Amino acid sequence: MNTTIYDVAREAAVSMATVSRVVNGNPNVKPATRKKVLDAIERLGYRPNAVARGLASKKTTTVGVIIPDISSIFFAELARGIEDIATMYKYNIILCNSDQNKEKEIHLINTLLEKQVDGILFLGGEITEEHAEQFKHASVPIVLAATVDENKQFPSVNIDYQQAAFDAVTELIERGHERVGFVSGPIDDPVTGYQKYTGYKEALKKHSLAFDEQLVAAGENTYDDGLEAVDRIMKADQMPTAVFAATDEMALGVIHGLQDADWRVPDDVEVIGFDNTRLATMVRPTLTTVVQPMYDIGAVSMRLLTKYMNQEDVGDHIVELPHRLEYRMSTRA
Repeated sequence: MNTTIYDVAREAAVSMATVSRVVNGNPNVKPATRKKVLDAIERLGYRPNAVARGLASKKTTTVGVIIPDISSIFFAELARGIEDIATMYKYNIILCNSDQNKEKEIHLINTLLEKQVDGILFLGGEITEEHAEQFKHASVPIVLAATVDENKQFPSVNIDYQQAAFDAVTELIERGHERVGFVSGPIDDPVTGYQKYTGYKEALKKHSLAFDEQLVAAGENTYDDGLEAVDRIMKADQMPTAVFAATDEMALGVIHGLQDADWRVPDDVEVIGFDNTRLATMVRPTLTTVVQPMYDIGAVSMRLLTKYMNQEDVGDHIVELPHRLEYRMSTRA
């Protein structure tokens, strides 16, 4: 049988209220009594019941985190930032993998609410009307991380993905490239697709370069999709001399696809990726990429959630972190 607070009180010859004060760190307990209770807890191996404490305080000190793919280097780094700040503020994490499936995401939101979490962090998916309805009627605060809410009605932490893509493509154009390919996830994806696609087209337009659909290849953000994209864009009527990829993983596929076809990177084709994951330094040549501060997005989103959970003042519910380009060997010096 599990040891209860009643067993500790009987062992220490004190009231259950006194045991509760000791367990919760209440200073209004005599040192001798505190020692007697702590000794009894150690002898009996007592562990406070978090569920019971949560029912009494109406807080479980637990946060639900919904992530599309925990095996992704990108989301793993985000999760680390969340975990570190959660630990700092003494919150526990329930981590859920959604596979970026809408029905599963809705189910997980409801499951976490049933588990009486104090807040939810939602990562990496499209915010549909169904999501919005769930968020609006949730009994706890919800913060989005690396997830774009086009209506800006829910708290979120991101970078400006459209501007970041614009900056990357502009860099290639200003290096003299008039034929820049774009390798992307699904174009209708609000983060890895549409915003970066829009930034790509805006950079072309600003520099009076024609948009060529043959230079755009959309897939599922995977390495294999990057490989396949090379076959498509390099068969264009006029081949690109540079490629911007919407993720580092796709950029690696692009680099290897070019090398397999005997194209030299960066001498024949320059390549820029997006995210600055560890993959960027594992490929040869190393990858020039847009730095998305993944750990910081996770950490800041968790801190923002703690403010809502603790009813602290929040200056702006939409947080945009800075981005920059990290130059490596996949672009010429």
